[in-house]
Amino acid sequence: MRVAETRAVNRALRKAYGIGLSSVEELGSQSSAPSPTDNHARPSKPCASNGSSNGHPRLRDKLCLLIRKYELDPALVKLYAADFCGTEALRDASRDLVEAFISALAEEAAKDRAGLICKLNSYNQLQEVKP
Repeated sequence: MRVAETRAVNRALRKAYGIGLSSVEELGSQSSAPSPTDNHARPSKPCASNGSSNGHPRLRDKLCLLIRKYELDPALVKLYAADFCGTEALRDASRDLVEAFISALAEEAAKDRAGLICKLNSYNQLQEVKP
């Protein structure tokens, strides 16, 4: 039970931080070869899918990583994303628009983080004006 709990916690942390590697506990002992009867044996290839079926991180995870990397306000990024995609809420936007937004946000943050912060703060002011 303890081993299962440790694995679950490690998987949750890896997913939260977008890490596509397995933990030591999940790999098992390196001194013994895994037997075919091992229920916890993992493939030798690390799981980099992060919950996605195509092997790439999900869009939400990419966006979360950008927000953490550049220390952006998630609520303001969400408002900016909805405006960028031309929708009331981000969840209403198409996948292609969200991908375009994430690419644009990454470029903007890398090129001029201060300018991006100013743009995001303008969404904060608009939110305060609304009832």
